[in-house]
Amino acid sequence: MKKLSNEYIEEVVKACRPFASKGRVVDHIPDLDQSHLSNLGVTIVTLDGETYSAGEDEDHFSLQSISKVIILLMALEDFGKEIVFQKVGMEPTDDLFNSISHLEEYEGRRPYNPLINSGAIATASLIRGSTVDDRFERVLELLRKITENKKIKMNEEVYNAECNNSARNKALTYFMESTGVLSSQETENALELYNRMNSIEINSLSLAKLGCFLSNHGRLIGGKKQLIKPDNIRTVKAIMLTSGMYNESGAYAVNVGFPLKSGVSGSIVGAVPGRMGIGIIGPAINKKGNSCAGGEALRILSSDLELSLLHDRNVVNL
Repeated sequence: MKKLSNEYIEEVVKACRPFASKGRVVDHIPDLDQSHLSNLGVTIVTLDGETYSAGEDEDHFSLQSISKVIILLMALEDFGKEIVFQKVGMEPTDDLFNSISHLEEYEGRRPYNPLINSGAIATASLIRGSTVDDRFERVLELLRKITENKKIKMNEEVYNAECNNSARNKALTYFMESTGVLSSQETENALELYNRMNSIEINSLSLAKLGCFLSNHGRLIGGKKQLIKPDNIRTVKAIMLTSGMYNESGAYAVNVGFPLKSGVSGSIVGAVPGRMGIGIIGPAINKKGNSCAGGEALRILSSDLELSLLHDRNVVNL
């Protein structure tokens, strides 16, 4: 097994940069263009509080679909598993993350799971608060605590772009209203909250701390206070493992083997239970929405550091 160090992370970044040429940078997110194609930043934070980092690890980027993890955490805390999974399912899907066809086919016309667009919008309707502003402030407060970064905020430029490019998500939202998944009172607010959360600005260190928080059963590093119930953390990690990498989740479960969630900004958060959190930014994504260079980095890290939950050293003998 390889030894974790900054030099090792630099080697991984160097080896994985060329894989970015297989992808493209999305054109609707401000401050991202093809000049960022070969960027790759990797940060690891261990449960011992050690940080290892290399590449474009200081780049800032929008949370995008990684926000779905926070949405699900808060909905579970506010309403519990039974209510949340009445509104959305918990099954993986081979459809694209913004597919609408499954809403006509799946049982009760619910979204398959909370980590596709329709599922996240439906789940966002369950975050408590008298106004969207109140609910979003709660989101920011939790994320700032988890990442120990009080400067985390929404990027206004990205938010405006999200709103201007939300035709597909509007279609998903109003279709769910037509089938009763969302009420007419929930529709606009759920979509507005979802757009704001996608626009939160973050970096790879903060992502790694989010992953570490999940790995530490809902507690900060070195802290005993339980911010999120352990059962809700387990639920979120299970959904991440089966559905966090869109319709490549099965391949990542086999080749990487621990909970992950990606975003179309090229970001990925990973949670290795009991060991570490991983934050990655690699803006060149493939057709399924996942970072090309970032995905290769995860495969190398998992193999070299024996991170898969099904690796012999991580399996308890019964």
